[in-house]
Amino acid sequence: MSEFPDCLLVANRGEIARRIIRTAKRLGVRTIAVYDPVDAKLPFVAEADEAVALSGETPVKSYLDGDAILKIAVEHGAAAVHPGYGFLAENADFARSVTEAGLKWVGPSTEAIVKMGDKVESRRAVAEAGVPISGDAGAAQSSPAEAVAEAHRIGYPVMVKASAGGGGIGMAVAHDDDDLRTAFENTRSMAARSFGNDRVFVERFIAAARHVEVQILGCEDGTIVELGERDCSTQRRHQKVIEESPAPNLNPETRDKLIESAIAAAKSVNYVNAGTVEFLVDTTTGDFVFLEMNTRIQVEHPITELTHGVDIVEQQLAIATTGTTTPDFAPKQNGHAIELRICAEDPKRFYPRPGPILIYTEPSGEGIRVDSGFTAGTEVTQHFDSLVAKVCAFGPDRETALERAKGALAELEIEGLTTNAPFLEVLLETEEFGSGQYDTGLVEATQAEQKRLAKLAKQAQRSA
Repeated sequence: MSEFPDCLLVANRGEIARRIIRTAKRLGVRTIAVYDPVDAKLPFVAEADEAVALSGETPVKSYLDGDAILKIAVEHGAAAVHPGYGFLAENADFARSVTEAGLKWVGPSTEAIVKMGDKVESRRAVAEAGVPISGDAGAAQSSPAEAVAEAHRIGYPVMVKASAGGGGIGMAVAHDDDDLRTAFENTRSMAARSFGNDRVFVERFIAAARHVEVQILGCEDGTIVELGERDCSTQRRHQKVIEESPAPNLNPETRDKLIESAIAAAKSVNYVNAGTVEFLVDTTTGDFVFLEMNTRIQVEHPITELTHGVDIVEQQLAIATTGTTTPDFAPKQNGHAIELRICAEDPKRFYPRPGPILIYTEPSGEGIRVDSGFTAGTEVTQHFDSLVAKVCAFGPDRETALERAKGALAELEIEGLTTNAPFLEVLLETEEFGSGQYDTGLVEATQAEQKRLAKLAKQAQRSA
């Protein structure tokens, strides 16, 4: 049996579709792209061996139409389906329908997707495996009174979360009973609208926290391979903008425990294929708690590939086909890598700013990697996430990687489109990021400092 499927349908778009197609081509795997007409000019459509148009009510619905995409896969001879991230990547029903149609699903089992997709159930599963969590294992609160009782048990401040949530949607911090009652009702209402599931739970809020995640690969024989950790603390609205690997200034003992816990979490659901286990690390105590597990490839996977000398998509295809990694798979951690997410957005308030790309020149040079779904002459539309490109810098040490990241940002040229690149330049120059001593509050603190300096500048102009 071949290590890889002979034909792969990529059930995604843009940057991640292009990236999957690149590996498939290198492996000699025929690729089929699906696309909404609004994306017809994007590179991934032309780079696939075959491209089939979708016809949803809206562009987003096109990529969420699992039945239509599966029909295309079967009719066009696909042997496997890779969902990338987002859209159908963590849709258990779609994964099930793919396997029932006799195709390989490039991802974990439907059971793992279901269990890890529900934050209450996932917390229960990993807690039973000995992984630290915040709050009561497996508990969802059904009323504001129950939430208040839980907050009194674990102590304020607390975070209110939707069990089926993601992307920071519906998350709220409460500092007292009144705050909590309001946050509980708001989160429950938003969860019902956004996810069709109004289960809500309360956990201890860590004010000064680092967001650290561990990349794993699971094989069918139960083996779980870890590929180190990434620090994803640099976030706006609970969404990542800069990631780096390995996590700077992380106590070696804490790192070992994080990896041990990630493996235990993966084994608790018999995890197979690529996944990421995320944790919050208290910067004061060094203690950490399980946050969630993403049952798919991550946006930030390139920095793990750079620091481990592996192609995660290649290993995903091998595991989906044979149940295990390739015979030559021998990851070895080396050096340091930083990823910068270039987004089409206002660099001050982070509101999306879609538009056409008139000039697009990517940085290059030693240690630089750019993953993008766009070229000059294409357009970032209002229909999808604002991610334009991921600029990655690798070096033998963090200092080198950081200098290369700064140089790459300076070299990046995008005209016709407003991006967050100017703000990323500011972040890289902060004392906190430079030293590696930062937490999830870095973006807000940097914004506040920029506003303070701007106000002082205006005052100086008036008095001049």
